[in-house]
Amino acid sequence: MAKANVQAAQKHVFVINDTVAILEMFRLMLEDEGYRVTTDGFSVELFEMLGRIKEASPDLIVLDFIIMDEGKGWQFLQLLKMDREARHIPVIVCTAAAKLVEELQTHLDTMGVAVVLKPFDIDHLLHEVEKLCGAPVLE
Repeated sequence: MAKANVQAAQKHVFVINDTVAILEMFRLMLEDEGYRVTTDGFSVELFEMLGRIKEASPDLIVLDFIIMDEGKGWQFLQLLKMDREARHIPVIVCTAAAKLVEELQTHLDTMGVAVVLKPFDIDHLLHEVEKLCGAPVLE
């Protein structure tokens, strides 16, 4: 029974990236830290992705900006932040698109979105995750 309570209280991180190896790396890294992790390769339309997020109701989203060589991540972030049910969910943009981040920095700051540029330091990323969704509940 205690296991179920730990599972219910566990912080949930939803990772969106179109690279399977990166999704797997995030899953392993965050699960090792005690987080519950959902990964998604973003193979659906923006509104369907929003539906998945609302259904999962994660404590945090880690989002790549460039999905399938398009700025789908930025489009999704805008959609997410306009949605009344989902805009409260904290987001970390984890991307190698430094120039795009620089161009959008004012908008990202306004939306309260954290940015971790690739290649990233794992401790820095974990610090941002913990800062935005709280420490994981360890068994």
